[in-house]
Amino acid sequence: MTSEVTQEHRRKAARSVTVSILTVSDTRTLENDLGGKLIEEMMLAAGHQVLLRRIVPDETLPIHTAAKEMIEAPGCEALLVTGGTGLAARDCTPEAIESLYDAVIPGYGELFRMLSFADIGAAAMLSRASGGRVGKKVILTMPGSPAGVRLAMESLIVPEIAHLVHHAGK
Repeated sequence: MTSEVTQEHRRKAARSVTVSILTVSDTRTLENDLGGKLIEEMMLAAGHQVLLRRIVPDETLPIHTAAKEMIEAPGCEALLVTGGTGLAARDCTPEAIESLYDAVIPGYGELFRMLSFADIGAAAMLSRASGGRVGKKVILTMPGSPAGVRLAMESLIVPEIAHLVHHAGK
C-alpha cells in the first residue's frame, strides 16, 4: 500500500527524466550489449530520454572516469550502470562508482537483492548492486546479465526513477 505522501511526491516528479547508460564489460560492444540495450529500450518505452551510452572495460579507473564524465554531462539526471557488480576478483564497479556518491541509497541494493532472492535464492547475496546520489543526480548499478537488468528495471528503476531524480534534485 502506497502512502498518500508518496503518491503526492510521485505526482510532483517529472514524468520524463534524462539518463545515461554505462556498460562495464571486457567483451561487449554496442552491437552485442544486451543489458545496455535493454536499459535503453525500457527507458525509452517508459517515456524517458537517453543522453549517452558507453561501454568501458571492467577496470576501476576507466569505470570511475566514464561515470564521472557521464553524470556531469549537461542534461544528465541519472546514470544507470550495468555489469561488474558481482563478487569475482575482476568485478570492480562498486569500488569505482561508490566513491562518487555524496549519499548512498541503501534501499535500492537491498530491494534488488530481496527481489533477486525470490528468483535465484541465496545466490542473490553475490550481487553488489548499489545506488547513490551525486550532487543532485542519481546513479544506480545493476548486474550485467539481461535477467538482472530486467529485474532491476521492471521492479525498481522504471517505476521510481522520476521520483528518485525529483528528490535528489531538491
